[in-house]
Amino acid sequence: MGRRLYVGNLAWTVTDQDLHDVFSEAGKVESSQVIMDRATNRSRGFGFVEMANDEDADTAVKKLNGRDIKGRAIKVNEAQARTGGAGGQRGPGRDR
Repeated sequence: MGRRLYVGNLAWTVTDQDLHDVFSEAGKVESSQVIMDRATNRSRGFGFVEMANDEDADTAVKKLNGRDIKGRAIKVNEAQARTGGAGGQRGPGRDR
């Protein structure tokens, strides 16, 4: 099973394909996604890449953390599991 990596400090112009191309240098890429803002349809400056196996993921972190992509030094580390937060929504029992 693959391992998901967080990629931060992305330039606004970086695409899913750019991530795929760069991370392919470290091994087999299962998927790559730049996270977009729904309201503006502009990059939020981070994304995720899923590498095919642990060895490729470790190589990607070591080789690509700090790499300059389109004028910005990216940050690469293992993605943290999502927490079940409310996402800022109000509901019963929440402060108003």
